[in-house]
Amino acid sequence: MGGETIIPPTFTSEEEYSVDQDFSLPSLSSLNPTLLRDYLRMKAEDGKNESDRLFLEEFDKMGPQSSSPDFEAYHKRRQKVYKEVLQSYDQLRVRSMSLNEAKYKVLSYFPGIWIENVGGKKFSDYDVPKTTSLLLIGPKGCGKSSLVNKISRVFEDDNFAPERAQISYNPSVGDGTYYLQGYMIPRGSASFCLYDSRGLADGTSENINVIQNWMNNGVRHGEPVIRKSDDSSLRRRMKFKPRELGWKFCRPRMVNFVIFVVDAVSVLKSIEGHGVEDLLCLQMINEVFKHPCLSFKDDKPVVVITHGDLLSIADRVRARVYLGELLGIPPAKQIFDIPENHDPVTELTIVDMLRYSLEHADRNLPYKNWVRKVPLFSWLCVLAMLLGFASGMACMRYLHMRHPRKSEFKIVWHTIRHIW
Repeated sequence: MGGETIIPPTFTSEEEYSVDQDFSLPSLSSLNPTLLRDYLRMKAEDGKNESDRLFLEEFDKMGPQSSSPDFEAYHKRRQKVYKEVLQSYDQLRVRSMSLNEAKYKVLSYFPGIWIENVGGKKFSDYDVPKTTSLLLIGPKGCGKSSLVNKISRVFEDDNFAPERAQISYNPSVGDGTYYLQGYMIPRGSASFCLYDSRGLADGTSENINVIQNWMNNGVRHGEPVIRKSDDSSLRRRMKFKPRELGWKFCRPRMVNFVIFVVDAVSVLKSIEGHGVEDLLCLQMINEVFKHPCLSFKDDKPVVVITHGDLLSIADRVRARVYLGELLGIPPAKQIFDIPENHDPVTELTIVDMLRYSLEHADRNLPYKNWVRKVPLFSWLCVLAMLLGFASGMACMRYLHMRHPRKSEFKIVWHTIRHIW
């Protein structure tokens, strides 16, 4: 974690727990008023950034105060969410017995298999890609590259396979991944591809500019992720690195869905108010996640929390519930806890997360535009007619030039003879 003290693990896959376990349920709006609210208000009062004021307003709305008449109902509702998340761990344990069946459903995937034929639309009406592209984004050091390696090992059935993505073991030294890296899952397949990206910057606007470019123009393997805030030497090194120039010849792939990766330890620190830096990171995550460019119709990205093996099960549940409320998504269904463990429960969580992503990618495929709906034979007929018309006009012009019209001036010899 970049020189920080590592929290010893207090939970393993064999640890016994119950849905009736007592949890500390602090209201999110009163987690640490001295650090959180005072700091946010101080920034909001500066008036330099409108997002600071909006974040404070959202933070205040996340739960009623204890004096509010709605507090009891809010507390019960939140208790229910906690139990749902906790039950999901038990359900994973039971379902892990059928891990191979779940893996087969993802391995047999091909783009468009989960299209829902509604509104009279057919498979041929959708613009289905040859390869479904899933883009991983998140703060630096959150574990995107590690997640790629874990996913690859799950579908290659080899826990000792060499790592495909380079992992940054000291995030404080740099951003780790500087180039977009595409990884087919599994190797040699063409069904879907994971794109590992550079860690998000501290400034939200700079992140949005980079992400919008990916969402609008597609992603390419080996493409450098250059920011305006990068120093000139780094920008030159990234832009003109000879071995990386091949990315310009790669065909871009449109992003079909987004996987947002978040470090569970950082989330817990922000909840407990251990540092302003973690709070700022959480604010950046909230702003980037909710930007419209990351949504597909009404679907927001799926969220993966990492490094949960360094936390207790209670703290992992707290992190998921907290993120669910902050980001506005169901924590038991759209936030997946993928720690560094190598066990059937973790593998099944990875499989479930990928299936969720691929299903929503298929459901949000765009329709073909009207030009592409016309059969190729019809276009060839139209083209042949146009060519025939053009050649006919050319022939007429040629003949006109070879045989100019005779003069309209005529001599009437009969009249001339009578005059004489």
